[in-house]
Amino acid sequence: MSGRKVAIVTGGASGIGKAICNELASRNVFVVITDINETNGKRTEDELNKDGVYAKFICLDVTNEKMVRSVYSEIYSKYYRIDYIFNNAGFAMYGELYDMSIEHWEEIMDVNVWGVIYGTQFGYQLMKEQGWGYIVNTASAAGLGPSPLSAAYATTKHAVIGLTTSLHYEAENYGINVSTLCPTFVRTAAFDNAKAIKMDKLMMTNQLKKQKMMSPEKLATIAIDGVHKNKPIICPLPMRRTIDIMFSMFPFAHRMLMKLVCKVGREAKVTT
Repeated sequence: MSGRKVAIVTGGASGIGKAICNELASRNVFVVITDINETNGKRTEDELNKDGVYAKFICLDVTNEKMVRSVYSEIYSKYYRIDYIFNNAGFAMYGELYDMSIEHWEEIMDVNVWGVIYGTQFGYQLMKEQGWGYIVNTASAAGLGPSPLSAAYATTKHAVIGLTTSLHYEAENYGINVSTLCPTFVRTAAFDNAKAIKMDKLMMTNQLKKQKMMSPEKLATIAIDGVHKNKPIICPLPMRRTIDIMFSMFPFAHRMLMKLVCKVGREAKVTT
């Protein structure tokens, strides 16, 4: 372990998080895989350690402030450094706003916003103490513009982008790079695992899967290369450019697209 870089990845047992763990390990970074799913987490640990010692799994609920603080402090005390933190844990939620309850809001805010805040706050303090590090918070392209019929999800991702891009400039003086990762359509189980409120999730998932999908492995490479370039927002092209152009140059076309999204989404509405 002497001299090796150390990374923490939340939601590291599957999907984008697992791909990031694999990419970091391939670069000889020791990875602390954290996830609420103990079975998948230990399986990922075993896979990464097949040809050496590259990973350790720790069960972590990112919504538990004391647990996050304890785990991050424990890692820092054991390895005397934390080079990378990927606050990646999160989930999607579909549904009309008027169908949502406050409990739905609390559930998604706890994971997607507070989970990122806890990881950023505690990790940043430790990195400031050591004088270097990389923090990458997973948002979404949904945080770069409107996302009708998934307003709660979009709200959380806009919040993550606001937090991360603001800290990006604060942290530079302390030798810390901070980036937000904004995936578009990635080939993971995220769509299948999303929460659908009074909507036919299978219909929604099938519509979303018609989009051209990027592999999580490719996104992981883009993410790590992007943070090394100190990019505030890492979003695979052409999606970022497309969003910017649609917003600024073709507002009417953008409005029509958002109406189409509403129409297609409402076809998946469950009436009871």
